[in-house]
Amino acid sequence: METVILAVIIALVAFVAVGGGLVVGSRRKKRLPPAPPAAPTVTEPPAEPHIGDEAEVPRDEPRRTIEEVELPEALPRTPPEALELPEAPELEIPEPTEGRLVRLRSRLSRSQNTLGKGLLSLLSREHLDEETWEEIEDILLTADVGVTPTQELVERLRQRVKVLGTRTPADLRQLLREELIALIGTDSDRTLHTESHEERPAVVLVVGVNGTGKTTTTGKLARVLVADGRSVVLGAADTFRAAAADQLQTWGERVGARTVRGPEGGDPASVAFDAVKEGISEGADVVLIDTAGRLHTKTGLMDELGKVKRVIEKHGPVDEVLLVLDATTGQNGLVQARVFAEVVDITGIVLTKLDGTAKGGIVVAVQRELGVPVKLVGLGEGADDLAPFEPGAFVDALIGD
Repeated sequence: METVILAVIIALVAFVAVGGGLVVGSRRKKRLPPAPPAAPTVTEPPAEPHIGDEAEVPRDEPRRTIEEVELPEALPRTPPEALELPEAPELEIPEPTEGRLVRLRSRLSRSQNTLGKGLLSLLSREHLDEETWEEIEDILLTADVGVTPTQELVERLRQRVKVLGTRTPADLRQLLREELIALIGTDSDRTLHTESHEERPAVVLVVGVNGTGKTTTTGKLARVLVADGRSVVLGAADTFRAAAADQLQTWGERVGARTVRGPEGGDPASVAFDAVKEGISEGADVVLIDTAGRLHTKTGLMDELGKVKRVIEKHGPVDEVLLVLDATTGQNGLVQARVFAEVVDITGIVLTKLDGTAKGGIVVAVQRELGVPVKLVGLGEGADDLAPFEPGAFVDALIGD
C-alpha cells in the first residue's frame, strides 16, 4: 500500500514538472513587438578645458626664481611744480569806443552812394521841378526813412532851397546835413545807462527776434563796456538755442567777462536771476542778459520774456532794455519793434548789419515808431564793429565829404 502511494506522488510530481515546462515554453515562443529604430549617432563637442587642465604638452624650459627676474627701471617722477600747465588765453584789449563810428564810416559806403550822394546829385540840378522832388522822395522812401519823415524832409528842403537861391555843392551839402541831423534828432539821451549802483551792478537786458545778431551784439557790447573800463558779467538766458551759451561764453572769455549759464532748455528767468546774483557777489559794474531770440508772433514766448524781466527786478530795476533790430529788414523790423515794446519797456535800439546796406534811413523810422533813440549801430562782422550812435558822424558818413 505504501508502495502504491509513493508511486502516485512521484507520478504527480513528474506531471507538474512537464506542464510547467510547457507553459514556460509557450511564453517564450510569444513574439515581442519590434524594437524602435536606433537614434542617429550624435558627435558630442569636445569637453572644454577646466582649471588645472594643461592646454598643451608642457615644454622643457629653464625656470627662474623671483630673485633672478629683472624688474623694469622706474621712470623718473616729475615734481608737481615742474609740470607744464596750459596757458590761460591772452585777454584782448578792445578798441576805445570814443570816435569808433568815425573810424568805421567807410562801412556805410553803399548807404552813402544811395542816400547821401543821390540826394546831393538831385539837389544840384539847375531846375528843381516836381519830377526832381518826386525822385528825392523815392530815394528817401527806398532808404526806409518812412512816409511821414520823408514828406517832412522834402517840404523843409523845398523851402530852404528856395530861400538859398544860388546853390553851390558846399551849400547843398551843409543844407542836407543840417536837415538830416534834425530829422534824426539830437535831443535824445543816447548814453548807455551802465553806471553801477551802491549795492548792485547795472543790469542790461538784450532782446530781439531770431537772426538779428543778438547774441553776437551782446558779446560785442561786453567789449564796448570793457573798453570803457567796466567789469562785466554775462547771463546766457537763451537756453533754447544749443550754441547760444557757448557763443556768449567765448565772447566773454576774450575780454575776461564771466558767463553764467544753465542747462539746455532750462528756465531763462532762473539763469537771468542767477547772473544778477553773481554780479552782486562779484561786485561787477554791469550784468548783460542775453535772452532767447523770440518770434514776435509767439504770444507765450513773449509773455515769458516779460517774466524774465520781472524776475530780474527782484534784485532791483533793469537799467537798460536794448532791442536789437536787423537794419536790412527795413519796415518789417518796425512790426517786431512794436510787439517788443508792448511786453517790455524798450529804452534803446541797436541796429545791426548797417554796413553795406542802402537802408540807413531805418534809423529815422524806428525812432519815430518807438519814440526811443538808437544807441548803438553794428557796422561789420569784426569784434569791435559795434559803435555808439552819433547823429552828426552818422550823417557825415552818409553824405560824404
